[in-house]
Amino acid sequence: MRSTMRTIRPAWLAAVGVVLAAVGWVATLLTSRASLALPVLPLSSLITMALIAVVCLVLGLRVRRWRDGNRDKAFDPLLAARTVVLAQACAYAGAVLFGWHAGILINQIPTVSMRSDLSIFWVMVAHMAGGLVMVTIGVIVERFCKVPPEDNDPGTSSSRPKRDGHGEEEFA
Repeated sequence: MRSTMRTIRPAWLAAVGVVLAAVGWVATLLTSRASLALPVLPLSSLITMALIAVVCLVLGLRVRRWRDGNRDKAFDPLLAARTVVLAQACAYAGAVLFGWHAGILINQIPTVSMRSDLSIFWVMVAHMAGGLVMVTIGVIVERFCKVPPEDNDPGTSSSRPKRDGHGEEEFA
């Protein structure tokens, strides 16, 4: 039995974002009723998000460079597989972070006029932007790792069934 990795589906990313927005909204309701602080990540977490996105992008560029014909060095196929998994994890983590902070922001919009300090809103917007960047980089790096169909030797016939385009792809 051969397992095939599936590509990221934008609908799933959107669903994750919507579900986490609802969870973030409910969490904000519960914490405000208990007179606790807003459940927002600290601004320093953006450094970690940026580091993950940069590592994912660098690894993806290495795989793309090898895929596009710069094959002067040996390339570990396990690195390509790990890069795809990292890219997908980056995209889903970005959707989670975006949704969570969007839910909190939606809950807090009615309180804008009552606040003297709006810095927490800018922190939420920064995390939402960071989440979008992570989603974008994850999707782009996943595309870097796809093997183009013309890479197969024309003289060999493939024993694999044809794909119907429902999320199953070949990766480097």
